[in-house]
Amino acid sequence: MEPKEPISLDKALASFTECWSPRIVAAVNDYDVRIAKFEGEHVWHVHEDTDEFFLVLDGEVHLGLREPAGERTVVLTKGSVFTVPRGTYHKPSAPRRAEVLLFEPTGTLSVGDRHEEVPGHVDVTTGHALI
Repeated sequence: MEPKEPISLDKALASFTECWSPRIVAAVNDYDVRIAKFEGEHVWHVHEDTDEFFLVLDGEVHLGLREPAGERTVVLTKGSVFTVPRGTYHKPSAPRRAEVLLFEPTGTLSVGDRHEEVPGHVDVTTGHALI
């Protein structure tokens, strides 16, 4: 997917309302650049073979992490970036609607390689095309 014109992230984000259902806005080498809306809780999951990059465009995102030293929560505010290392269980959540940009290898499932039971409000996807 190679855009012939610049993509306005504001317009792209305005084109959908679903939370936890990322849209692919661009590709960089073998990676998707995805945007998503977060609200409420996602699921604990892990990506065994890839890191996951988060950039908060608006709002606040909480990332629960299960690390060797124990569980902790990282709070990301607008403009913050964080990379969850491969093999780390994590659980994104947002107390209010947040908008996020993510980098993930093309084909990466939004619920990782292993995850807890997926509730109905979480889309199991490799990213949807931006319409």
